Amino acid sequence: MFPARNKTREIYLVNIRRSRGYSFEHRLVQRLNSGDWNARRLGGSSTGLPDIIAVNNKTGTLLTIEAKSGTGDILYVPADQIQQCLLVNQMFSYYEKRHIVLAFKFMRKKRFKRKDQIVYEGRQLVEHYKLANALSKTAEFPVVKCMYDGTTFAIYRNKCAKLPLPRYQMPFS
Repeated sequence: MFPARNKTREIYLVNIRRSRGYSFEHRLVQRLNSGDWNARRLGGSSTGLPDIIAVNNKTGTLLTIEAKSGTGDILYVPADQIQQCLLVNQMFSYYEKRHIVLAFKFMRKKRFKRKDQIVYEGRQLVEHYKLANALSKTAEFPVVKCMYDGTTFAIYRNKCAKLPLPRYQMPFS
């Protein structure tokens, strides 16, 4: 028999994770909306759209951004979310430069289990921005795994291989 689940605690944790993700997306939009860029948060994965879309009409550049944040050492972008970014990129063919950017934020507190207890440990906040345009040329989209150090991997049917996605220089400091 499975132990009874604490529904209230589960809902609380889901809300914390959702809030953390929204906060990262909101902050990215604020940082992008300076100078020549216009960015909007599109409502998350439940809408079937990327998290953020940003355009620079002076340079003809479109960014579709999938953002992930968390307290662990690994963050994942599901294959369907990468595919959604590609579909939006294809819709806006007017823009000469179109990029799929995977944004990863590793929080200051690392979460892990020790002796069946959840423990948090301090560490440096790290953000990685990866250019994922190369994934648009693949027949099958992988799940992308990003490590705290910025190393990325592609996961296809439970097989994991290193994926050298280039760093993308975001238009803010």
